[in-house]
Formats: sequence, C-alpha cells, structure tokens
Amino acid sequence: MGNVWSGQWVADRLGVRLDGDGDGDGCWVGEERLGGAGGWVGDGGQGGAGDRVGDGGQGALGGDGGSGPGGDGGSGASGGGVRVGGGDGDGGQGALGGDGGSGASGGGVRVGGTDGDGGQGAQRGDGVGGGNGDGGRGGGDGDGGQGAQRGDGVGGGNGEGGRGGGGHQVIQGGSSDGGGRQGIQDGGDDGDGRQGVHRGDGGAALRELLGLALRRNPKRAHLLVSNVLGKHVPQRPATVHGAGVRLGRRVRELLGDEAAARAVVLGYAETATGLGHSVADGLALAPYLHSTRRPVPGVATVGGFEEEHSHATSHLLLPEDPALLASTGPLVLVDDEFSTGRTVLNTIAALHRRFPRDHYVVVALVDMRSPGDRARLDAFAADLGARVDLVAAAAGAVHLPDDVLERGARLVAAHEAAAADQEGAPGPTAPPAGAALRVDLGWPEGLPDGGRHGFTPAHRACLEAALPTMATRLAAALTQGPDLPRRPLRRVLVLGFEELMYAPLRIAEALDEALDGVEVRYSTTTRSPVLAVDDPGYAIRTRLTFPAHDGPADGPGPRYAYNVAPGTDPDRRFDAVVAVVDSTADTPALHAPDGLLAALGAQTDRLVLVALPSYRPQTPPTPRSVPERQAPHMHQPSYEPLRGPDFSSYAPEEVGWLLQDFSHVTLEAPTEEREEAIQSGGAHYAESLPVEYQPNERYQELFRAALDASAARIARAVGAVTELVLAERSPRPVLVSLARAGTPVGVLMRRWARHAHGLDLPHYAISIVRGRGIDTAALRWLADHHDPSDVVFVDGWTGKGAITRELSDAVAPYPDFDPRIAVLADPGRCVDTYGTRDDFLVPSACLNSTVSGLISRTVLRADLVGPNDFHGAKYYRELAGSDVSGHFLDTVSARFAEVAEAAAADAGRLAATDRTPTWEGWAAVERISQEYGIHDVNLVKPGVGETTRVLLRRVPWKILAQRGAGADLDHVRLLAEQRGVPVEEIDGLPYTCVGLIHPRYTRGATGADGKAVGTAHTATSKANMTDITGEANTADSTGKASTADSTTGKANTADIAGRDERTVAAR
Repeated sequence: MGNVWSGQWVADRLGVRLDGDGDGDGCWVGEERLGGAGGWVGDGGQGGAGDRVGDGGQGALGGDGGSGPGGDGGSGASGGGVRVGGGDGDGGQGALGGDGGSGASGGGVRVGGTDGDGGQGAQRGDGVGGGNGDGGRGGGDGDGGQGAQRGDGVGGGNGEGGRGGGGHQVIQGGSSDGGGRQGIQDGGDDGDGRQGVHRGDGGAALRELLGLALRRNPKRAHLLVSNVLGKHVPQRPATVHGAGVRLGRRVRELLGDEAAARAVVLGYAETATGLGHSVADGLALAPYLHSTRRPVPGVATVGGFEEEHSHATSHLLLPEDPALLASTGPLVLVDDEFSTGRTVLNTIAALHRRFPRDHYVVVALVDMRSPGDRARLDAFAADLGARVDLVAAAAGAVHLPDDVLERGARLVAAHEAAAADQEGAPGPTAPPAGAALRVDLGWPEGLPDGGRHGFTPAHRACLEAALPTMATRLAAALTQGPDLPRRPLRRVLVLGFEELMYAPLRIAEALDEALDGVEVRYSTTTRSPVLAVDDPGYAIRTRLTFPAHDGPADGPGPRYAYNVAPGTDPDRRFDAVVAVVDSTADTPALHAPDGLLAALGAQTDRLVLVALPSYRPQTPPTPRSVPERQAPHMHQPSYEPLRGPDFSSYAPEEVGWLLQDFSHVTLEAPTEEREEAIQSGGAHYAESLPVEYQPNERYQELFRAALDASAARIARAVGAVTELVLAERSPRPVLVSLARAGTPVGVLMRRWARHAHGLDLPHYAISIVRGRGIDTAALRWLADHHDPSDVVFVDGWTGKGAITRELSDAVAPYPDFDPRIAVLADPGRCVDTYGTRDDFLVPSACLNSTVSGLISRTVLRADLVGPNDFHGAKYYRELAGSDVSGHFLDTVSARFAEVAEAAAADAGRLAATDRTPTWEGWAAVERISQEYGIHDVNLVKPGVGETTRVLLRRVPWKILAQRGAGADLDHVRLLAEQRGVPVEEIDGLPYTCVGLIHPRYTRGATGADGKAVGTAHTATSKANMTDITGEANTADSTGKASTADSTTGKANTADIAGRDERTVAAR
C-alpha cells in the first residue's frame, strides 16, 4: 500500500472521512507492497500456525501473540509484529520485529494480556533502532539511537501488561532518530477475561483495513473496500485466512468450548462466504453454512432473506441436513461489514421465529454502525429475549457530506468513459498467455467445495489432509514443463469465483507454502459493479469485465475481476494466474472469446484452470423449473423484491413486493376521466391510478367499529384457509398474494402459520391485471427462487370470479404452478380453497392504500414496464398519518388464540366437504347485467368487497342490496350517501350487495347502450356527493350530474342514466 491510503482519492473528492471510534477489537493487515520473504507469527495462547507477516514496508500486523520472527525489513521500516492480548494466564512473549533496514526499527507492540503477567515486550530486530523492551522499555543499538521509554504498565492496571485496568495509556515510539510511532492501548476490564483493544489512531487502523471506491448507486455512492477479505484486492492468503481465524478464536473464547461445540456458523453470500469459513476454522468445533444465490435442483430451501443495500439481494439457505439450523446452540452470523446491521437483524428475526435460540453472535471485520444503529441492536436483543454479541476487528464511522450522492454521481459519470477505455488494458511487459492449462488437483471425492450445503469439522479435517498434495500438483504445473515462459515466476494470483471463496483461499495458502521465493496473492471475481480509477490512492485500480458463466438464476449479466490487470504499474503484473471455479461454472461461456479466461490470458504469462466438482447433496430430485420456452435465461428479470420500510409500511419480513417503485411517476387521474377512457377503449384501468380516497372521521370510525366487530370472524377464516393450504397444497407453501387486496390476507396467513405451527413462510406480492394477465417476469423470478409447486396464490375474496379465471389463463403456460387461488371469503363460489363462503365485510376492503401498506394499485403501462420488467406501484409515504395497515393486522392476529379451535374444526369440515366451484356468482352477474341493461359483466361488481371498491374507485351508478342486510353494509350506505348513489334493496340476491358501475360512461352518453334510459320516476331532490378526486358532484335522478372541480372551479356536466327500482329499461 506504500505511503498512500487507498481511499485518499475518494476522500479528497467527496469529502469523506473515515474515523475509528475504538470500539473494535484489534486491526491487522498485510502490506500490499512487500520486500522479501516474510516470517511467521505464532498463534497467541494456543500455539499452532500463525499468520504471515509481510516483508518490507511497514510489515503486516501479527496474529494473536506468539514468538515467531517478523519479516525481514527492506530499506524502509521493518516488519512490525503486533501482539494482541493473550488468553487467560501469561500473555506470552510479544512478536519479534524483523531485521531493520536503513530506516526505522521493527515496531513491536505488546497489547496487554487479559489475566496474568503481560509477558515480555515485543523484541526489536537487530539493526536500526534494534533492541528489545518489556512493553517497549528497552533502548536500542545502531543509528536509530535509544528508543523512548515505553512505560511500565501497558494497558494500564497492575504490572507489565496488567490485569486489565480499564484506562488507556499513550505508548510513545522510539526516539526521533528511531522513527517510532505513537499508539494508544486499552487494557481489558478487570476480570472479564477479554483481550484489550488496540485503538491507536482509530482512523489509521481502519485505513489499514479499508480503502474506498465509487459505484453507480443512488443510495450509496461510496464502497468500503476491504484489504483483508480477498474479494476486490489481491492479498496474501495467510492474511485473509488469518483475519477470519482470529475472529473465530475470539468467538470460541467468548462462548466456551461447550457452547462452541453446539454452535452453527452462518456466512453471507457472496463476499463473506470465505470469511465465514475462516471464522468457523477459528471456532474449530462448529459446522458452517453460507447463504447462496444459486438455487440447486433437488435441494429444499430451508429459509431465505433479502439483503437491503446490495445490488443482488436474494439469499437462499440450502443445507443438506435441514436440521442444521434447528439446533439450540449459538448461531454465529458472519459478514464482512456491519454497516446498518439491518440485514443481519432481519436474518436473526426470521430464523428466530422458526428456530428460536437464546444466543446470537454477529461477527464482522468492521463495525461501521451509527449510534442509532447500535441502539437498535440493543433494543432488538431486548425485544427478542436473547443475547446478541458483536465481535469485530475494528470499529468506526464514515462521515459523508450532505451532497455526497450528487458529487459521487458526477464523479462516476466523468470517469466511466475513461475506465472503459482502460478496462482490461494489458500489462506492457509480455504477450498474452496461450490457452489455459487445465489441472486436476485430485479434490477428495465427496468433499463439499464450500459451505453452500454445509461444511463440518470432519470436512475441514479431510481438506487439511489433502491440501499439501493438491498444492504440490499446482506448483508443478506452474514451474515445470517445456512450454513455460522464460520469465521467472515472481508473482502468482489464485483467483476464486464469486461465492466459491474458501477452497481457492486454502489452495492459495498451501501453494504459498509450496513455492519458495514466490509471492502468492488471492482474490475472487464478483458480480458487484465498481468504478475503476488507476490511482494509488484508489482501492479499485483496474477492472476486467466478462459475462456470467454459471447460468445464474437471475439471468445473464456482467461479472468483474478487480486489481488483476496491472494498469500503469508493471510491478503489479502477475506472472501467473490460477482461475479456480466449480464444475457448474465450467461452461462454454467461461472459455468464450469474451469470457473470463480470455480476459485473464491477456494479463499474464501463464494461465491455469482448476475446476472443482460442484457438490450436490444426495436428495431426491424436486421439480422446480418452468418450461424452457417460458423462461429463457436472457429474459430473467434483474429486479429483487421491494420491502418495507423503503417500500410499504409493512415490516420487511411480512412481504416482498415483486414490483417496481413508481412513486416518482405521476399516474393519478380524476375518476370520471379514467372511467371515460377505460369504457371508451382509449385506456386500460391499469395504465393510471385513481386519486386515493381520504376518509373523513365518520368513515374512519365506521372502519374501526367494523374491524372490532369482525376481527374474530376474519381470524377464524384466516385460520381455516391456512390450515387447508398446509394440509392440501404444501407443508412449506410459498404464499404469493395478488397485490394489493390479497396482500393483507397473505400477511395474516403467514402470521397464522407462525402462530399455530412455528413456520416462517415466504410471502411475496405479485401483480395481475384483468385483460392483461399476470406479471410473467415476477412469475419467472418465483420459479428461479422457489419450487413452483409450492407456490400458493392468495387473494382477499372472490366476486364473480374474473380474476380467478384471469389467473388460470395466465398461469396455463407455466404448468408447474398451481393456478388454484386461496381466498379468505368465496361468496362467488368460484374457488375450492377458502376460509368461508359468507359474503361479509372484510374491513380491509373499506380502505385503499392505508390498509394495504400504503401501496397503490399495480400499474402496467408500456412506456414504464418493458417485457422483462416487473409491473409497478406507488408507495404513498405522505399518507403515513392515516395508515392503519399494522392496526388491521395486529387486531386480527390478536384473536388467533381464541379462534384456533374453531378454525381447526372449520378446516376439518371443509376438507370433508365437496368444494367444487359452482360459479353461481358469475351466473348471477350475467343475469343482473342483462336485467339492468348494462350488457357488460365487468361493470357488475358483486359482494361487499367489490361493491366497496366501486364506491371508492369508479363512477358508481347504483347499489343493489340484499333486503334486510345489516351492519355489514353500514360503510356501503355511508359511501353511497357521500357520492349520491341510490341503494336499492331487492330479494333473491345471492350476495349481500352488488355495485353497478355507470354503463358506457362518457360526458355525453347515457344508458346501457349509449342511449337515454327511460324512467318511470324522477325526483327533484339532489344528493351531494364528494368523490375520491376531491371534486364535489351533484346528481339527481333525472340523469343530470354536474361536477365542480374544487381546485379550478370549472363545472362539467354529464348525463347519467337514471333508473329506479320500478323501471326496467333496455332489456
């Protein structure tokens, strides 16, 4: 890394500041530019192989103590061993500094042990500023002059290294001639058994771990680039592995061996898969699993979650043994960066509902949370009733100016063209390599290539035994043979592949031991797009771009390898590159002229390909794909589900919306204009939105009263339909509600499954549009992330069954999906999975977005939705003050316990009943359409729910009510009164009520067929009505209606067909 921080370029241009706050637990990083062969630092306390200290420059920080030699110094500072506190008892001897060059001495620093004697201080190497000291006491020989006194009680407290002493003390470096540095060191607290914290210059410590880069992202312009993760920055493999191992050992110290043996380690794809493996190595006793974005046919999904700030967010959990996550021991969650903490907390919350436990440990290289995020973790743990610990290597904060997003966007735009020109520019020193040499390493049969399906301590032992032989084979391929380039092998890169991080890392580490005098580095490819700027003060200096080559579930797209090409610095060139992929990714796309191997071959003299066998659990096959003609990879949607609080007021785990966010688009139109455009054929109802109805206080009181009165009835129906689904459709259903009326019901069904069975069911909302069909892009997304046979479509209620028929037709080309819909209420008798067939008020029908998570109706318009895009909707954040979505769900959910027995009995009775749809509702609608001269079944809306929608969204003509209907129609009568719509009571109606939309509505036409409808009765009294657009309307029964726009004052008139109960017109 030289003397330039790899985040300086971004910091200078964006005004970004990286500060450490001292709350981390020690930092260490290998130097990127090193002089010679590095030594080793032993593992503190427990011995064993430590982590390599880099040679030359400043030297890598050491491992947890030990007494191995530091790296030999170059002409600059020596290798600086750092001893981070030992375990219980003697802290052990500090790491040895390396031999000094002509500059400053080796800078050994002993950070106090927890209990017992702090041990001997770090020993200086011979040469400039050499010598030793107990905690830094010693002077030195040579040109550096005598080192400054270090002080007696490193870490404060008693004695040398002390037993803790909560205070900190400044540790001065060598004399001015010695060029020593200053740091601050805290001891551990008395008796807590935990190691001290190397705080030093917190910002400097973080800058050793992190660089900065830019990306095109409207929410976060900067990217923290880890120097020890092995993803974007090629690094010494021992440094990468050691970073995780040290964290794992600290987790083991925290838990104790008994709890550690019952723990499970869970890593996050894609960047933390290798880190999680390494943490598990340090923990030693626990199995490991990482999330994945690659569905595996035949392997059931035990869980899944979304990553909120990632460009690719869907995580699947696919353990070979489904019981892996069901243990009651601690769950250790590993990610590279703990920023807001929201993704980790969402994961814990989701898993806790299904696999509750009393202890969670979150592990990260850096903890960058704000004070508010830290408080959120404390509150979360208290609410969960579980212990949540955090272990991080360093802590701090990124300080951003207010205009960072705008400045970042401008910088990205300005440099993208230049970056494209330099992308993949070959190094200036050699011609490209020929075809890749394929090498079979002899990977042990049956050994998983990673933790996608689980990786146990026994697997780890098998790998450890095989690594030396595999490294020998690989070293021979790189150094032997008649066709090898004449250039000596000086620098080698082992390049892993996206989630496949751990196996290439361990291979690289073993290769480093097998190759004497060769610098081995390790990094991996990624799907994360980042701007490259070839500047020493920027973390991503070069970028190779190539197509995805593993047939990803979300379709084709670009992939990247960073800092592999040397750019303008020939010293950064790798003489050989070893590309390690799994067999799934060993495809023609990998070998294509624009593929990864071609891009790598242009950068190096020797190119080796290692393809490890992709591990497939031995489980019975499970069908999961839709027909190929319906879901070619090139048409996969690139979107991921939207979740609250960024989209909707629902909690993120309640529902994922398979929609685009159209909140920034003006889509609302006055109701009469929409109705005229729709009925004239000039527009479809899904191309615009009605202005959201704003209920007055009287209506809100009616909603609350209706909810209180019907909550138990709704809860019972929710229970019955959910039990039917679990018994008849799938034991692990994937609920897919039809946005948006079906979504509250889907949330309630999900809550019932959790309440009654402890199941954490996935739930998504999808768009379906009458006359246009279902969102096929969203359907393909579901097929790629779940077994289609597990998908259960959910809606609120049925009317005449139009959407039921629409869904059946729309899903027909996708035979793996079951088109049968599950509903709360089926008064139309057109489905076979329901909670009741009573036509009663579901209070969620009383309101629009304010009871549906503040989401609008879905929108499908050609200029906004392409053939491969999700449909869209709006999030009405401005209506938050009127939102009752959570109140509705909580009120109904609170009645689950009291109705559980009755709901189970209902489900049993329904299971034994012939529930074949009779479509009685559709026949009644056709009859009413003819009798009332409408001649269009789409303008007849049967049932309480559909009638309510007519009054809220459309231009209602009249309401037909079942004679004697009671409180279920109170809100209908109120809305009809407000809109001046007559309510006609009749006998023999198969529904509680039916809403009639004004037939053939235009501003000049009346009647069912565009002609005036005769009336036998007229009334002169006018009824005032206020519609959802905010316009004041008056209508009399002579057929004249005038509208006065409340904002413009302009009046429009429209003849509305008048007909009362004594008239049958246009039969």
